[in-house]
Amino acid sequence: MRLHFSCNLEALSALWVNGECMNAAAGMIKETSLGRTTEAERFRLLVEAVTDYAIYMLDPNGIVSSWNAGAERIKGYKASEILGHSFAEFYEEADRAAGIPQRMLAVAGREGKFQAEGWRVRKDGTRFWAFVIVDAIYDNGELIGFAKITRDLTERRQAEEELRRSEELFRRLVEGVTDYAVYMLDPSGIVSNWNAGAQRIKGYGPDEIVGRHFSIFYTQEDRSNGEPARSLAIAEREGRFEAEAWRQRKDGTRFWANVVIDAIREPSGRLIGFAKITRDITERREVQLALDRTREALMHSQKIEAIGKLTGGVAHDFNNLLTVVLGSLDLLRRYVPNDDPRIARLLDNALQGAQRGATLTQRMLAFARRQELDLRPVDMVELTRGMRDLLQRSLGPQIAIETRFPLALDRVTADPNQLETSLLNLAVNARDAMPAGGTLTIAARNEVTVGDGNLRPGRYVRMTLSDTGEGMDEETLARATEPFFTTKGTGKGTGLGLSMVHGMAEQLGGQLVLHSKPGEGTAAEIWLPAAEQPVEIDIPEAPSPAIERMRPLTILAVDDDALVLANTCAMLEDLGHTVFLAYSGEQALEEFERTSAIDLVITDHAMPKMTGTDLAKRIQARRPDMPIILATGYAELPVGTDSGLPRLSKPYRQDALARAITNAVRTRG
Repeated sequence: MRLHFSCNLEALSALWVNGECMNAAAGMIKETSLGRTTEAERFRLLVEAVTDYAIYMLDPNGIVSSWNAGAERIKGYKASEILGHSFAEFYEEADRAAGIPQRMLAVAGREGKFQAEGWRVRKDGTRFWAFVIVDAIYDNGELIGFAKITRDLTERRQAEEELRRSEELFRRLVEGVTDYAVYMLDPSGIVSNWNAGAQRIKGYGPDEIVGRHFSIFYTQEDRSNGEPARSLAIAEREGRFEAEAWRQRKDGTRFWANVVIDAIREPSGRLIGFAKITRDITERREVQLALDRTREALMHSQKIEAIGKLTGGVAHDFNNLLTVVLGSLDLLRRYVPNDDPRIARLLDNALQGAQRGATLTQRMLAFARRQELDLRPVDMVELTRGMRDLLQRSLGPQIAIETRFPLALDRVTADPNQLETSLLNLAVNARDAMPAGGTLTIAARNEVTVGDGNLRPGRYVRMTLSDTGEGMDEETLARATEPFFTTKGTGKGTGLGLSMVHGMAEQLGGQLVLHSKPGEGTAAEIWLPAAEQPVEIDIPEAPSPAIERMRPLTILAVDDDALVLANTCAMLEDLGHTVFLAYSGEQALEEFERTSAIDLVITDHAMPKMTGTDLAKRIQARRPDMPIILATGYAELPVGTDSGLPRLSKPYRQDALARAITNAVRTRG
């Protein structure tokens, strides 16, 4: 028996368990012999005291012949319960039926050692995952048994299994993602795996891209600039790289990508590769760009609205001043002797200048969109001739203006003011396209169309403004009529000129057509429907000293501008009327209550606290038959303020004032 145990000691001293040397316990053993029982006894006591390992002996048939404390703890059997039993009891029924215990001993007997992991069964029937080493023990070449060491690795296996499941779940998750391209690169940038999102976004199958360098996804410009290498260098140095840029698909198309590259390192810090995530955000970028354009358009719109309000306000105040100037000049002309031609000429010049100022305010109001549309037949030839001086001043001396009109040209149905503004916008665009000077040709001709999808069948007048300027390329030409689109740079243009012309033409049932090529100039065609009925040419009324006189009236004049009110009072008194003055709506109501003999009210509209329209409603509530004239510098009043009152447009002269009074009294009479 002593020989048997000595051989066991030599076998146990050579065992390794899960890579850990059991000689840590047997290191004190010297080369032993039959006579050195002290060392053997010490080793036996050590083995029996081990609790983390089941260490026991089997005879050549697999019968358990020794049992330590670790075996009892791990397997649940006491020595008295298991000694003399086959070690096959530790195996599952299926393993015993398959002969695995016998096969394990056979391998150990043949090769000297057997090592494996597998499920084993405790006394209570529960399973545990075991790491097993079986060493054959020989005596003078004869197999006398086996030394068996078992370790419970259930917790480790569970941890490994959980890790494996987690990794598998993560792998499947990554491979199943389709909105992101998720893949790995080795340290040199070679693609090592490929998910479904990468295939969908970039167009490559795994067999086409794995093993190739990731720089294939970059544009030629980025590759030439060394962008792929730079991104990896930043990721390696800083641990992460993120950017947005153009990337290229297999078919050569580009998409806007959000790219994240993370460096992957071992615990020791050695770089083993990169994790790369790419997302196609082309749509998001387009939405953002559209939002930016909308914000810019809104900014321009707010700027134009502010300019429009300012322009409308200036025009309103200017109309008040012109009312004073024109009225005063009219009165002065009546009282100054006519025998001095120089004085008469000076007065005529002053009246013409004031009248031009009135025309200018009408254009300012048109820009501010505070003027009513006045659709009527318009003679394009006469309108253009009337604008020639304005156009020449706007274009400057370096640009020549040529006109080409046929002898007979149909009239168009349009608002003359809007049409003038449109022609001026087109002329200014032509000027900007000819910085070194050139020629602007304005031509018109009658056209008949059967309908081409843009125009309804019928008669049209096509007016063309052609310049000899720089011209536009196809991309610029395609966007030329977009609101707020301009090539003049920030702050140098509103981008509304062509869009306003385009909108005006379409509103009238026509269209704006642009023809242009780089270096060949631009031709802008305005197609407008021809007027159905010919009308007499509008001839501006000349100032007439002969004003129709009517019976004297008692008139209440209301205006918050003292100069305008004084001038109106002077013109009314000159016409023979008695005038009461009021500088506000409240004062007018008080005067109206005190004076029962009032025959007519003339009131300004734009007054603080109470507008002229509000005043008229208060007065008509007391005397419905009271004639009221609304004087305003705006031809278009705010929505809901038009009560059907006769209007007197500022600036007005004495003859216009007299006609307004006559019409108002006749209407009420």
